[in-house]
Amino acid sequence: MTHQKNIITAGRPITEAKKALIMIHGRGGSARDIITLAPHLNVKDYTIIAPQATGNTWYPQSFLAPPAENEPWLSNALDVLSEVVNDTVAAGISKENIYFLGFSQGACLTLEFTTRNADKYGGVVAFTGGLIGDHIYQENYKGNFNNTPVYIGSSDPDFHVPVARVHESAELLKKMGADVTATIYPQMGHTITVDELKEANRLVFK
Repeated sequence: MTHQKNIITAGRPITEAKKALIMIHGRGGSARDIITLAPHLNVKDYTIIAPQATGNTWYPQSFLAPPAENEPWLSNALDVLSEVVNDTVAAGISKENIYFLGFSQGACLTLEFTTRNADKYGGVVAFTGGLIGDHIYQENYKGNFNNTPVYIGSSDPDFHVPVARVHESAELLKKMGADVTATIYPQMGHTITVDELKEANRLVFK
């Protein structure tokens, strides 16, 4: 199974926008679901781009599985994001005006893609996620975030995403030049809270 480039858009037309937000849904979710967060964010002048995973999942196993167990889906999902970024740049929006947001599996994919392709982006928001793999494969990550603001919110505990992986991921992003804020909420559950949305607005969508 491979992901076709199936994109839902909202907000300003890309030809009129100066900024773009790429929103990445979680397992079992959809592009239309994740776009419903946009009205709660300071992104009214942005073009919103949400790729849709085939079968509503980006990869079949846990993000903590050895990466080979999530192939070829994982590489294919990363390729879809690469195409979306390239298309956005080709439309006239520079990387430093491209923002990323993901939830759960989408948050893991967001962090994995941006850290493999570290650059000066507008900002990165990961609602409950961490870098992908049975451990962190530092050799996969290159580039420099040049103070890109990154916000990661997660729960302690979270059934899918261990807090240790959130902290490990945040530390690696900091070493690669990101301005990272990671907030761990006691007993939050596997969800997105109003407080997390406020923090995303305060730190990233300024």
